[in-house]
Amino acid sequence: GNSAIVVAAPLFHSWGLLNFGFGLSTVPTYVLRRRFVPEQVIEDIAKYKAEVLVVVPLMMQRLVNADPEIIKANDASSLRITASSGSPLAGDLATHFMDTFTDSVYNFYGATETGWVTIAGPEDLRAAPGTAGRIPWKTVVKVLDENGKEVPTGTTGVIYVGNEMMFAGYTDGNSKDFRDGLMHSGDVGHFDEEGRLFVSGRDDDMIISGGENVFPRELEDCLIEHPEVQDVVVVGLSDKSWGQVLSAYVVRTEGSSLTEGEIVDFAKS
Repeated sequence: GNSAIVVAAPLFHSWGLLNFGFGLSTVPTYVLRRRFVPEQVIEDIAKYKAEVLVVVPLMMQRLVNADPEIIKANDASSLRITASSGSPLAGDLATHFMDTFTDSVYNFYGATETGWVTIAGPEDLRAAPGTAGRIPWKTVVKVLDENGKEVPTGTTGVIYVGNEMMFAGYTDGNSKDFRDGLMHSGDVGHFDEEGRLFVSGRDDDMIISGGENVFPRELEDCLIEHPEVQDVVVVGLSDKSWGQVLSAYVVRTEGSSLTEGEIVDFAKS
């Protein structure tokens, strides 16, 4: 019979809808639920021997943290592709997920405006946790400095992208900044020697604290690893002594009595 696809990502979001559309060509069995319940998804993968799972990173976090008994009791070995997109994927989460289930994570880095920019498969996510991946077919990605010149490998700059999926502009008439036909992604990052892209954060949420360029993303990736942190967002605030400092907004897991001091100590360690 044809393979089963569990679309956990919502269909009202482009990521869920795109995968639903792409999948139609293989005439699969779709498994759709009204609400995302991690244990239900794990049972669905086992029951329907699903080969594909479509998620956003927060869902992966919840799947890894699902009831261990349910994880143990259900065989997820059929899973060949876990397609993730929609928000940044912390490197450790990809590894945790693959250790818990199967080496199936494909992370798509992109935007509604640009379509895909890079794709990271299981091998790259294992070899270089946190990578956004490699440049796919018919796509051009360049990392440029403020003058629009390409920066050397390993140097951080602004990510520009070009492909056939780019949009013409926003409905209010605004458009993105273009350089030589490439669109500003709004992100900063660098390429490594292997041609893998790393995204360090938004071009606009970088802060300068005591003269250092600091990205909230790094602290978010750190704090989400704490077993009692369910979700976290980090933003920059102005500060008299440092110019700017990072401030973390943390959602604790149910029943947790995690304190501010413990979170700070965890970040320091």
